[in-house]
Parts: sequence; C-alpha cells; structure tokens
Amino acid sequence: MEIGQARLNNPFLNKGTAFTMAERQTYGLIGLLPPRVKTIEEQAAEIYALYQTKDSQIEKRHLLMEVFNTNRTLFFYLMEMHINEFMPIVYDPVIAEAIEQYNERYLKPQDAVYLNVDHPELIETSLKNGANGRDIRLIVVSDAQGILGIGDWGVNGVDISVGKLMVYTAAAGIDPAQVLPISIDAGTDNEQLLNDPNYLGQRHHRISGSTYFDFIDQFVTSVEKLFPNSLLHFEDFGRGTAAKILDQYQDRILTFNDDIQGTGIIVLAGVLGALKIAKQDLVDQKFLSFGAGTAGTGIAKMLYQELLRQGLTPDEAKKHFYLVDKQGLLFDDTEGLTDKQKAFTRQRSEFDNDADLTDLKTIVQTVQPTVLIGTSTVHNAFTEDVIKAMAQHCERPIIFPISNPTKKIEADPVDLIKWTQGRALVAAGIPVDDFDYQGVSYRFGQANNALIYPGVGVGALAVQAEKIDDEMLAAAAHALSNLVDSTESGAPVLPPVSQLRQFSKVVATAVAQSAIDQGIAAPQYHDASQAVADFVWEAKY
Repeated sequence: MEIGQARLNNPFLNKGTAFTMAERQTYGLIGLLPPRVKTIEEQAAEIYALYQTKDSQIEKRHLLMEVFNTNRTLFFYLMEMHINEFMPIVYDPVIAEAIEQYNERYLKPQDAVYLNVDHPELIETSLKNGANGRDIRLIVVSDAQGILGIGDWGVNGVDISVGKLMVYTAAAGIDPAQVLPISIDAGTDNEQLLNDPNYLGQRHHRISGSTYFDFIDQFVTSVEKLFPNSLLHFEDFGRGTAAKILDQYQDRILTFNDDIQGTGIIVLAGVLGALKIAKQDLVDQKFLSFGAGTAGTGIAKMLYQELLRQGLTPDEAKKHFYLVDKQGLLFDDTEGLTDKQKAFTRQRSEFDNDADLTDLKTIVQTVQPTVLIGTSTVHNAFTEDVIKAMAQHCERPIIFPISNPTKKIEADPVDLIKWTQGRALVAAGIPVDDFDYQGVSYRFGQANNALIYPGVGVGALAVQAEKIDDEMLAAAAHALSNLVDSTESGAPVLPPVSQLRQFSKVVATAVAQSAIDQGIAAPQYHDASQAVADFVWEAKY
C-alpha cells in the first residue's frame, strides 16, 4: 500500500483534497493536504472554472494534462461531464499542435513506455517498468510515421498513444490503471526534428526492413508474455508497415489497427447512416476514394466486404470502387502500387484514352460516383467544380472529407451543403458547427474513429475474445448506423460526439455479442450486455 507523498504522486490513486480525514489517517496524509475535504463535484467545478479562463486551445489542453498527470479519476470525471467540449482539446484536432510542440512542452512521460529500435534487448525490461505491477489490458503503440494530417513526428507521436487511451476510457470506460501507451522510436525522416536541438527522440533516419520488423516481432512476443489478456492497438504506423503488421498478427493475438480498421468501420457506419436517410441501397453506390494510403484502402476493404455480405460476388463488388492517389486514378499498370491498392485498381481499357484521369474533376465526371471519400490531407481538394460535377449525376451525393486537422480537410462541410443546394449528406473528420440553410438546420456527423474504436476494444476485452475479426467490425458499424435518426431534416449521418459514452456501450455490446456468437469469446461469457457492464470502470472516488 502506497502511503504519504507516494500516494499523492500516484495519479491512479491520488484524490487530492478529496481524501477524507479517515483516509488521510490511513494513508499517512495527515498534514500533507489543506484541511478542507472537497467532493469530486467541487474539484471538477473548480478545474472547469480555471479551464474557462484559458485563452487558447493549447493552453486549455495543457491544464487538462496537468489534471491527467496528477489525478486520473478527476480527469475522467471532467471528461465525462464535458466530453463534447473536451474531445477536440485532448485529442483531435488540438493534439496535432501538442505533438508539434512536444519537445518544448515536455514535463512528464505520462506513464508511457519509450522503446528504441536500436535496443531490442531492453523491450521486456521497459514494458515491466512501465506496467509497474499493474494488470495491463490495453496497449496503444505508435511509431508515429504516418500521423494523419501531419506525417512523421518520431517520438513526439507518443501523444497519440496517450490521447487514444484517454478516449478509450472517456468513451467506453476502460480502467485507466489498466492501459499502457507506448512509443516505438525507429528514428524519423522529419528533417525539422532531426535538426531540432530540443528533439527528445533518436537523431537518425528511420530504420526499416528486417531490423524493423524483427523488433516488432520481439515487441509482440514480449506483450504476449507479459500481458496475455491485453488488446494491442497499433496506431499511425506508415503506409509500408501498417498493413504488413496487421496481416502478420491479427489472427495470432487480440489486435486492432485504427487507421486501417477503425477508419473503415466509421466510414462504413457513416455511409450506412447516409443511405438510411437517403433511402438507398449500398449495392447501388459507386465509391471514389481520394487518397489511397492506409486509411483509404482500409475504407475500400471495409465497404467491399459489406457488399460481399449483401450478396455480391467478389468481381461484382470490386467494380464499385475507384481509388485516386497522387498518380491519379489507380490502374493495374500504375507504378508504385502497394499490395492493398492492387486489390482495387481499374483497367485502362474501361476508359476513353483521351480522358485526363489525373484530374479530380475529370475523374468525377467520368466515373460519376455517388460516394466521395477524402483521406488525402490535400486541403480544399474538393472544389466547387468537383462537387457540382458530382451533384449533376447524383440525387443525394454522400461526401466525407475526413482528413484532419482542419488545415488538411478536403472541403468545408458548409460549402458542400451550399454547392449541392442542401442535397449532400456530409461527415467530416473534424467537429463542425450546425449550419442553417434554406430553413433547415444541418448537423454534421464527425467521422472520427473515436466514435467506434473504444466500443470495439472494450467489447472484445469484455468477453476475452481471441481476436477481432471482420464480423465483429461489421457488427460495430451496423450498431452505430442504427442510431442515426433518418426522419429529421438535416440529421447527421453519424450520432453526435455528445452521446459518445452511450453509443460506445451499444457498439461494445454488439462486438461482444458477435464474438460470443462466433465462438471466439471465452467460454464463460454468454450475456454480452452483462459482460460489458461488468468490465466498465466509472470515474468516482
């Protein structure tokens, strides 16, 4: 039992001024705190009042991180009270600024583990030190090579791992004492960091090839040994590594890649929600993905698998997809294709040789998509001309500019409504205020993975699933889309972040039930709702 200053310095046990007099006696805290005993409600009100005095979003985040670093229970109590307001501050989009300023603002490691590819012999020791005897059930690990919207940020990307775990707890209720954020420092190709005297990571270019993948394998093996009941969540790995790692381990351990699977689920859920509003069928849609990296190909795969579940053959389903990347529309003879892109390429014989299929407007005019998804990080790529070209051939265009942060989004959702005279069904990767247009209040769904991955992870953990498979992911997407209100004009295609806690439970239950139905849950679990309820932690003293 930790007593005295050790207890006050342990964020998992600290209550600050809320320690009762009896607790102060028991834990050796007499004389170490002001005499007044406050309730968690009083503490939260005090912190929130201070939060409101901060002028900038980054300063607001800095204050909340101070609370996080000292008192996890109070932090998550605040998060639950103000989740709609705090989500953009503690995670996306403000986290991008925090990552870029990580070296200058570094104060504490936030209970993260920093692994160095140059020293694989230290993996197990590092993990033991980070866990410090805790029962770790959830790990988020990133090598920060491909942070959506800002790219390679080396060891600074540890904030992504910390932030993802915050959302897991705030949204779905995993015990914050059972999580472990991890940074894998494989070097960085970001010259700004390499030339920054304050940079806290390894000052060399990224390690790749067998040395890198051998390190990943040693890491996974150590996690299996030390934390056999944990979920290993991979986050923001690069285009050349993310899919390979997922393919290697997804049938071996309980693992999840948010950029590939999470983005795919949230877009599938959003498309299903939009089709519910439009009263259309998935099998009648044409999908154009602008941006065919890890996220873009993951989205295509998720939509493709749903078409198969709805009865199409593989050849029929593939015909619904058009992937556009830096080279333009991707063909089977395009140079530099990744394995994941090759599954969705087109043949040049399908098109007029005179068409310029490197220009987005021309591609849209030629393909006539009904669903346009942006993961390109090319700001304002969805121009008025592009959108109007799409709307000419589509009654209810479904348009998801989901790149973030704001400076990377493909189009302003408000403009999409204007350019289509209110016909577009829109979700964005950033929070967007309601917009009144021609007598209708349009609410924009946020295609933020935070709406889906916490429920997926907690659902799998609650029934000790052997793995997270495609059926569980589909169950999550359908559970989320079923919450969309299709009867109200201007309704969002995804439920609002303000209801995150409630619908994360719905998603978790659907995922747990899918695992039970498939026989890949632990045999003692039969009631998914009860299993999820028993697993969830609450922020209270």
